[in-house]
Amino acid sequence: LSELGSESAKIKAMGIMDKLSTDKTVKVLNILEKNIQDGSKLSTLLNHNNDTEDEERLWRDLIMKKTADACLTAINIMTSPNMPKAVYIEDVIERVIQYTKFHLQNTLYPQYDPVYRVDPHGGGVLSSKAKRAKCSTHKQRVIVMLYNKVCDIVSSLSELLEIQLLTDTTILQVSSMGITPFFVENVSELQLCAIKLVTAVS
Repeated sequence: LSELGSESAKIKAMGIMDKLSTDKTVKVLNILEKNIQDGSKLSTLLNHNNDTEDEERLWRDLIMKKTADACLTAINIMTSPNMPKAVYIEDVIERVIQYTKFHLQNTLYPQYDPVYRVDPHGGGVLSSKAKRAKCSTHKQRVIVMLYNKVCDIVSSLSELLEIQLLTDTTILQVSSMGITPFFVENVSELQLCAIKLVTAVS
Protein backbone atom coordinates (compact mmCIF):
# COMPACT_ATOMS: atom_id res chain seq x y z
CA LEU A 1 0.00 0.00 0.00
CA SER A 2 2.90 2.33 0.71
CA GLU A 3 4.24 1.68 -2.80
CA LEU A 4 0.76 2.08 -4.27
CA GLY A 5 0.45 5.46 -2.51
CA SER A 6 3.71 6.83 -3.92
CA GLU A 7 3.09 5.39 -7.40
CA SER A 8 -0.45 6.83 -7.52
CA ALA A 9 1.01 10.26 -6.64
CA LYS A 10 3.49 9.94 -9.57
CA ILE A 11 0.76 8.84 -12.01
CA LYS A 12 -1.44 11.73 -10.84
CA ALA A 13 1.43 14.21 -11.37
CA MET A 14 1.99 12.80 -14.87
CA GLY A 15 -1.73 13.28 -15.62
CA ILE A 16 -2.22 9.78 -17.04
CA MET A 17 -4.49 8.20 -14.40
CA ASP A 18 -7.49 8.55 -16.76
CA LYS A 19 -5.78 6.19 -19.25
CA LEU A 20 -6.36 3.28 -16.86
CA SER A 21 -9.46 1.09 -17.27
CA THR A 22 -12.39 2.61 -15.34
CA ASP A 23 -13.60 -0.84 -14.21
CA LYS A 24 -10.18 -1.70 -12.77
CA THR A 25 -9.85 1.70 -11.10
CA VAL A 26 -13.27 1.34 -9.45
CA LYS A 27 -12.33 -2.18 -8.31
CA VAL A 28 -9.10 -0.82 -6.75
CA LEU A 29 -11.08 1.93 -4.95
CA ASN A 30 -13.49 -0.63 -3.50
CA ILE A 31 -10.56 -2.72 -2.22
CA LEU A 32 -8.96 0.41 -0.75
CA GLU A 33 -12.21 1.19 1.08
CA LYS A 34 -12.00 -2.14 2.91
CA ASN A 35 -8.44 -1.30 3.98
CA ILE A 36 -9.47 2.17 5.17
CA GLN A 37 -12.25 0.59 7.21
CA ASP A 38 -9.64 -1.44 9.17
CA GLY A 39 -8.11 1.66 10.74
CA SER A 40 -10.88 4.24 10.66
CA LYS A 41 -11.85 3.61 14.30
CA LEU A 42 -8.67 1.97 15.59
CA SER A 43 -8.11 3.03 19.18
CA THR A 44 -4.69 4.49 19.89
CA LEU A 45 -4.89 3.52 23.56
CA LEU A 46 -2.75 0.55 24.54
CA ASN A 47 -3.38 -2.04 27.22
CA HIS A 48 -0.50 -1.39 29.61
CA ASN A 49 0.56 -5.00 29.99
CA ASN A 50 4.33 -5.31 29.54
CA ASP A 51 4.08 -8.63 27.66
CA THR A 52 1.69 -7.39 25.00
CA GLU A 53 2.39 -3.64 24.80
CA ASP A 54 5.23 -3.80 22.23
CA GLU A 55 3.37 -6.30 20.08
CA GLU A 56 0.17 -4.23 20.26
CA ARG A 57 2.00 -1.03 19.38
CA LEU A 58 3.62 -2.68 16.34
CA TRP A 59 0.24 -4.00 15.19
CA ARG A 60 -1.46 -0.64 15.74
CA ASP A 61 1.30 1.28 13.94
CA LEU A 62 1.14 -1.10 10.97
CA ILE A 63 -2.66 -0.73 10.66
CA MET A 64 -2.47 3.08 10.98
CA LYS A 65 0.23 3.34 8.30
CA LYS A 66 -1.56 0.91 5.99
CA THR A 67 -4.85 2.76 6.32
CA ALA A 68 -3.26 6.19 5.77
CA ASP A 69 -1.61 4.88 2.58
CA ALA A 70 -4.96 3.47 1.39
CA CYS A 71 -6.62 6.87 1.98
CA LEU A 72 -3.89 8.69 0.07
CA THR A 73 -4.05 6.25 -2.86
CA ALA A 74 -7.85 6.62 -3.10
CA ILE A 75 -7.69 10.42 -2.95
CA ASN A 76 -4.82 10.51 -5.51
CA ILE A 77 -6.98 8.53 -7.94
CA MET A 78 -10.03 10.75 -7.44
CA THR A 79 -8.13 14.04 -7.74
CA SER A 80 -6.24 13.09 -10.90
CA PRO A 81 -7.12 15.09 -14.05
CA ASN A 82 -10.00 14.06 -16.34
CA MET A 83 -11.21 11.13 -14.24
CA PRO A 84 -14.57 9.52 -15.13
CA LYS A 85 -17.57 10.14 -12.83
CA ALA A 86 -17.57 6.46 -11.79
CA VAL A 87 -14.47 6.92 -9.60
CA TYR A 88 -16.16 9.42 -7.25
CA ILE A 89 -17.59 6.70 -5.03
CA GLU A 90 -19.49 8.27 -2.12
CA ASP A 91 -18.69 5.43 0.31
CA VAL A 92 -14.95 5.73 -0.34
CA ILE A 93 -15.02 9.54 0.11
CA GLU A 94 -16.99 9.21 3.36
CA ARG A 95 -14.61 6.53 4.63
CA VAL A 96 -11.56 8.75 3.95
CA ILE A 97 -13.22 11.65 5.80
CA GLN A 98 -14.25 9.39 8.70
CA TYR A 99 -10.69 8.05 9.03
CA THR A 100 -9.15 11.54 8.89
CA LYS A 101 -11.55 13.06 11.44
CA PHE A 102 -11.17 10.14 13.83
CA HIS A 103 -7.36 10.29 13.87
CA LEU A 104 -7.22 14.08 14.05
CA GLN A 105 -9.40 14.06 17.17
CA ASN A 106 -8.17 10.87 18.83
CA THR A 107 -4.52 10.57 17.77
CA LEU A 108 -3.00 13.80 16.47
CA TYR A 109 -4.61 16.61 18.47
CA PRO A 110 -3.84 14.89 21.81
CA GLN A 111 -0.24 14.29 20.69
CA TYR A 112 0.42 17.84 19.46
CA ASP A 113 -1.68 19.82 21.94
CA PRO A 114 -1.93 18.44 25.50
CA VAL A 115 -5.16 20.37 26.12
CA TYR A 116 -6.85 17.64 24.05
CA ARG A 117 -5.49 14.82 26.22
CA VAL A 118 -7.75 12.85 28.54
CA ASP A 119 -6.27 12.13 31.96
CA PRO A 120 -6.18 8.29 32.09
CA HIS A 121 -6.17 8.36 35.91
CA GLY A 122 -9.23 10.58 36.14
CA GLY A 123 -7.34 13.24 38.10
CA GLY A 124 -8.23 16.92 38.32
CA VAL A 125 -8.32 18.87 35.08
CA LEU A 126 -5.23 20.99 34.57
CA SER A 127 -5.56 24.48 33.17
CA SER A 128 -4.72 24.96 29.48
CA LYS A 129 -1.48 26.76 30.36
CA ALA A 130 -0.39 24.06 32.82
CA LYS A 131 -1.12 21.30 30.33
CA ARG A 132 0.75 23.07 27.53
CA ALA A 133 3.72 23.77 29.84
CA LYS A 134 4.06 20.02 30.51
CA CYS A 135 3.90 19.12 26.81
CA SER A 136 6.73 17.00 25.45
CA THR A 137 8.06 17.89 22.00
CA HIS A 138 9.19 14.30 21.34
CA LYS A 139 6.88 12.42 18.96
CA GLN A 140 6.84 8.76 18.00
CA ARG A 141 7.89 8.17 14.39
CA VAL A 142 4.47 6.73 13.51
CA ILE A 143 2.73 9.87 14.84
CA VAL A 144 4.91 12.16 12.68
CA MET A 145 4.27 9.90 9.67
CA LEU A 146 0.52 9.95 10.33
CA TYR A 147 0.52 13.73 10.78
CA ASN A 148 2.26 14.26 7.41
CA LYS A 149 -0.07 11.85 5.62
CA VAL A 150 -3.17 13.44 7.18
CA CYS A 151 -1.93 16.87 6.02
CA ASP A 152 -1.68 15.44 2.48
CA ILE A 153 -5.19 13.95 2.75
CA VAL A 154 -6.70 17.26 3.98
CA SER A 155 -4.95 19.13 1.17
CA SER A 156 -6.18 16.60 -1.42
CA LEU A 157 -9.74 16.79 -0.08
CA SER A 158 -9.73 20.49 -0.97
CA GLU A 159 -8.79 19.48 -4.55
CA LEU A 160 -11.64 16.96 -4.56
CA LEU A 161 -14.13 19.67 -3.55
CA GLU A 162 -13.10 21.69 -6.61
CA ILE A 163 -13.76 18.69 -8.87
CA GLN A 164 -16.74 16.84 -7.42
CA LEU A 165 -20.01 18.00 -5.86
CA LEU A 166 -20.42 16.29 -2.47
CA THR A 167 -23.56 15.70 -0.38
CA ASP A 168 -24.59 18.25 2.28
CA THR A 169 -23.78 15.77 5.07
CA THR A 170 -20.26 15.23 3.70
CA ILE A 171 -19.73 19.00 3.32
CA LEU A 172 -20.68 19.50 6.99
CA GLN A 173 -18.13 16.86 8.03
CA VAL A 174 -15.45 18.45 5.85
CA SER A 175 -16.26 21.94 7.20
CA SER A 176 -15.81 20.90 10.83
CA MET A 177 -12.58 19.12 9.86
CA GLY A 178 -11.31 22.33 8.25
CA ILE A 179 -12.21 24.65 11.15
CA THR A 180 -11.06 22.62 14.20
CA PRO A 181 -7.26 22.82 13.51
CA PHE A 182 -7.34 26.59 14.16
CA PHE A 183 -8.15 25.87 17.83
CA VAL A 184 -5.22 23.44 18.19
CA GLU A 185 -1.63 24.47 18.94
CA ASN A 186 1.57 23.13 17.27
CA VAL A 187 -0.14 22.04 14.03
CA SER A 188 0.82 24.91 11.69
CA GLU A 189 1.24 22.68 8.59
CA LEU A 190 -2.21 21.21 9.16
CA GLN A 191 -3.65 24.73 9.57
CA LEU A 192 -2.26 25.72 6.16
CA CYS A 193 -3.95 22.67 4.59
CA ALA A 194 -7.16 23.50 6.48
CA ILE A 195 -7.18 27.03 4.99
CA LYS A 196 -7.27 25.44 1.52
CA LEU A 197 -10.05 23.10 2.64
CA VAL A 198 -12.24 25.84 4.15
CA THR A 199 -11.71 28.02 1.06
CA ALA A 200 -12.76 25.14 -1.20
CA VAL A 201 -15.93 24.58 0.88
CA SER A 202 -16.93 28.24 0.65
